[in-house]
Order: sequence, then structure tokens, then C-alpha cells
Amino acid sequence: MTKNTICLWYDKDAEAAARFYAETFPDSTVSAVHRAPGDDPSGREGDVLTVEFTVAGIACLGLNGGPAVRHSEAFSFQIATDDQEETDRYWNAIVGHGGEESQCGWCRDKWGISWQITPRVLTEAMALGGGEAKRAFAAMMGMRKIDVAAIEAARRG
Repeated sequence: MTKNTICLWYDKDAEAAARFYAETFPDSTVSAVHRAPGDDPSGREGDVLTVEFTVAGIACLGLNGGPAVRHSEAFSFQIATDDQEETDRYWNAIVGHGGEESQCGWCRDKWGISWQITPRVLTEAMALGGGEAKRAFAAMMGMRKIDVAAIEAARRG
């Protein structure tokens, strides 16, 4: 395990979530599944307790901690995409696998984790600042999934 790992609390499906992420995103794997050595408030001895995995190269630990804690947009994975095809692929995988759409390139997976599927054309425009950033930002504000062509058009004015 790395020195710094993101710990994500799941009700009971940490392994299913980790396997979905590993199938969906490059540089993502499930490296270990650890079972509870005894009964605990949210499960029984032998149940999956934690799962070590990576999401796009980021080390994570999924903890099956029960229903007491829920996710919010205060934490999200931001996945940078190179084009509309890649944006669509990730967005459709998350939303089409029991997730839900939100605004401005955000969506939530079926386990409650928030994702920002963000084309680089948008982040590049925002980094430039000025009128180009304002136009790209205004275009983004009306979107759910980011439309790369619309952002490119907004950047040009």
C-alpha cells in the first residue's frame, strides 16, 4: 500500500465498485480483497471488509462500512478526456451502469461516488482566462455531459 491512499466508504459493495472502475478506466486495477477477521457492526466474519484498488493511477481503499455514511460532491474523481468519444465512453459507463447525470460534466455512479468527466479543451480554456474562459464557462453551465464541439465553438467566440 502506498503512503497516501484515498479511503472510500461503501455500504457493502466496495469490491463490485472497484471491479467496475478497473474495467472502465485505464491504469485501474483491483490489487487485494481483505475479509473481516470477525463480526463487526456492518458485517460478519469472512465478508469483504476492504478492497485495495487504483483508479486511473490513484491508490484507493474501499471500506465496506455499512450504511451510516453517504457520499457527497465534496469528493469526486476528475477524469480528463481528450475528445468527445472518450468523454462519452466514461460518462455512458457511469450513468449507464446505474448512475445519474448532474450538471457541468458531473455524474454520480451507482455507489454514490461523484465523477467529473472533463474534456481537456474545457480545462485549457479555463486556464487561459479572459474572454475565452468566460465563453467556455458560460457554455459549460448549460450542459450535463460536456459537449466538446460546443466548448470549442465557445472558445472561438
